[in-house]
Amino acid sequence: MTVQINPSILSADFARLADEAQAVKGADWLHVDVMDNHFVPNLTLGVPVVESLSRATSTPLDCHLMIEDPDRWAPQYVEAGAGSVTFHVEAAAAPVRLAREIRAKGARASMALKPATPIEPYEDLLPELDMLLIMTVEPGFGGQKFLDIMLPKIRRTRELISRHGLELWLQVDGGVSAETIERCAEAGADVFVAGSAVYGTDDPAAAVRSLRELAETATSAAPWACGH
Repeated sequence: MTVQINPSILSADFARLADEAQAVKGADWLHVDVMDNHFVPNLTLGVPVVESLSRATSTPLDCHLMIEDPDRWAPQYVEAGAGSVTFHVEAAAAPVRLAREIRAKGARASMALKPATPIEPYEDLLPELDMLLIMTVEPGFGGQKFLDIMLPKIRRTRELISRHGLELWLQVDGGVSAETIERCAEAGADVFVAGSAVYGTDDPAAAVRSLRELAETATSAAPWACGH
């Protein structure tokens, strides 16, 4: 099982996004948080910035849409250059149709769950997805404290993925740091979004390497990863 580290530009300097993208060489994806001040109480960036950023970096973009009406807007992020697009199931009117449209346009389709949203009602949707994102904080702001109560949900999700034999990435986002990433990996996550734990350091690239090492060590010892 391959560990992936996705630095979140929500914690980067928005005036220097191209430079900040280059500062995390070695990252697997660049995580782009899109907020509309409706689905979450914050406003960040949109399609034009994603389009510009995709031209400024060779690191693929992982766009997390914390917006209303993703059924309408998500395909535009694929067209803007995103390699992976995540929509929130709480906001999507037709999640299966949307996932298929994202895939048909050439990107990976991902679905996100807020902390209070259970995974079990969406078990049948998992084969339609390339990645599932479990939020480990309430979406809307960076720098929040990791919610330990999400660990059992990560474990249950990993069990569902294994039960169905899916090649589905399991991403966590929110409060991921050197203090929490091992617990997430042990529980079953293999894709980790880290904002301030990367961009809040003097050497973001070194922070990416350090987080990767911690996650890989924890994953190698995790029962769920045996045989993968």
